Amino acid sequence: MESKACAKFIRVSPRKARLIASNVKGKTVELAMNILKFTPNKSAGIILGVMRSALANAEHNAKLDVDTLIVKEVIVNEGPTWKRFMPRAQGRATHIRKRSSHISVVLSEGQE
Repeated sequence: MESKACAKFIRVSPRKARLIASNVKGKTVELAMNILKFTPNKSAGIILGVMRSALANAEHNAKLDVDTLIVKEVIVNEGPTWKRFMPRAQGRATHIRKRSSHISVVLSEGQE
Protein backbone atom coordinates (compact mmCIF):
# COMPACT_ATOMS: atom_id res chain seq x y z
CA MET A 1 0.00 0.00 0.00
CA GLU A 2 1.23 3.49 -0.79
CA SER A 3 0.63 6.99 0.44
CA LYS A 4 1.29 10.14 -1.58
CA ALA A 5 1.57 13.87 -1.05
CA CYS A 6 2.62 16.66 -3.38
CA ALA A 7 3.39 20.36 -3.30
CA LYS A 8 3.13 22.36 -6.49
CA PHE A 9 4.52 25.68 -7.68
CA ILE A 10 7.22 25.78 -4.99
CA ARG A 11 9.77 28.56 -5.55
CA VAL A 12 12.91 26.46 -5.38
CA SER A 13 15.10 25.33 -8.25
CA PRO A 14 14.38 21.71 -9.28
CA ARG A 15 18.09 21.04 -9.73
CA LYS A 16 18.82 22.00 -6.12
CA ALA A 17 15.78 20.13 -4.78
CA ARG A 18 16.78 16.93 -6.60
CA LEU A 19 20.13 16.93 -4.78
CA ILE A 20 18.32 16.78 -1.44
CA ALA A 21 15.66 14.34 -2.69
CA SER A 22 18.28 11.79 -3.71
CA ASN A 23 19.61 11.71 -0.12
CA VAL A 24 16.38 10.35 1.37
CA LYS A 25 15.12 8.01 -1.35
CA GLY A 26 14.91 4.40 -0.13
CA LYS A 27 15.40 5.26 3.56
CA THR A 28 12.95 4.67 6.40
CA VAL A 29 10.66 7.61 7.11
CA GLU A 30 12.18 8.28 10.53
CA LEU A 31 15.74 8.34 9.17
CA ALA A 32 14.73 10.44 6.17
CA MET A 33 13.02 13.02 8.38
CA ASN A 34 16.11 13.28 10.59
CA ILE A 35 18.33 13.77 7.53
CA LEU A 36 16.05 16.52 6.21
CA LYS A 37 15.70 18.19 9.60
CA PHE A 38 19.46 18.72 9.89
CA THR A 39 20.13 19.64 6.26
CA PRO A 40 20.69 23.42 6.01
CA ASN A 41 18.85 23.95 2.74
CA LYS A 42 15.58 25.60 1.74
CA SER A 43 14.45 22.60 -0.28
CA ALA A 44 15.08 20.24 2.67
CA GLY A 45 12.45 22.06 4.72
CA ILE A 46 9.97 21.93 1.86
CA ILE A 47 10.53 18.20 1.23
CA LEU A 48 10.22 17.60 4.98
CA GLY A 49 6.81 19.29 4.97
CA VAL A 50 5.62 17.21 2.02
CA MET A 51 6.91 14.06 3.73
CA ARG A 52 4.98 14.94 6.91
CA SER A 53 1.85 15.37 4.79
CA ALA A 54 2.39 11.97 3.15
CA LEU A 55 2.93 10.45 6.60
CA ALA A 56 -0.35 11.94 7.83
CA ASN A 57 -2.11 10.63 4.71
CA ALA A 58 -0.71 7.16 5.39
CA GLU A 59 -1.82 7.23 9.00
CA HIS A 60 -5.31 8.66 8.58
CA ASN A 61 -6.45 7.82 5.06
CA ALA A 62 -4.75 4.50 4.32
CA LYS A 63 -4.50 3.28 7.96
CA LEU A 64 -0.89 2.16 7.46
CA ASP A 65 1.61 1.36 10.21
CA VAL A 66 3.87 4.41 10.41
CA ASP A 67 6.88 2.48 11.77
CA THR A 68 7.21 0.24 8.70
CA LEU A 69 7.05 2.94 6.03
CA ILE A 70 9.92 3.70 3.68
CA VAL A 71 10.40 6.53 1.21
CA LYS A 72 9.67 4.86 -2.12
CA GLU A 73 9.96 7.94 -4.34
CA VAL A 74 10.74 11.62 -4.08
CA ILE A 75 9.95 13.17 -7.45
CA VAL A 76 10.95 16.74 -8.25
CA ASN A 77 9.53 18.01 -11.53
CA GLU A 78 10.02 21.40 -13.07
CA GLY A 79 7.21 23.91 -12.68
CA PRO A 80 6.68 27.16 -14.54
CA THR A 81 9.55 29.63 -14.76
CA TRP A 82 9.20 33.34 -14.06
CA LYS A 83 11.23 35.34 -16.55
CA ARG A 84 12.77 38.60 -15.39
CA PHE A 85 15.40 41.02 -16.69
CA MET A 86 18.35 42.52 -14.88
CA PRO A 87 19.73 45.81 -16.21
CA ARG A 88 23.40 45.66 -17.08
CA ALA A 89 26.06 48.04 -18.30
CA GLN A 90 25.79 50.00 -21.55
CA GLY A 91 22.02 49.60 -21.91
CA ARG A 92 22.02 45.83 -21.99
CA ALA A 93 19.82 43.46 -20.02
CA THR A 94 20.30 39.83 -19.03
CA HIS A 95 17.70 37.17 -18.36
CA ILE A 96 16.89 35.94 -14.87
CA ARG A 97 14.94 32.70 -14.68
CA LYS A 98 13.16 32.17 -11.36
CA ARG A 99 12.42 28.46 -11.47
CA SER A 100 9.74 26.58 -9.56
CA SER A 101 9.18 22.93 -8.71
CA HIS A 102 6.48 20.34 -8.22
CA ILE A 103 7.54 17.97 -5.42
CA SER A 104 5.89 14.58 -4.81
CA VAL A 105 6.67 12.08 -2.05
CA VAL A 106 5.49 8.45 -2.14
CA LEU A 107 5.71 6.32 1.00
CA SER A 108 5.16 2.57 0.98
CA GLU A 109 5.26 -0.34 3.37
CA GLY A 110 8.25 -2.60 3.08
CA GLN A 111 11.86 -3.28 3.91
CA GLU A 112 14.70 -0.81 3.38
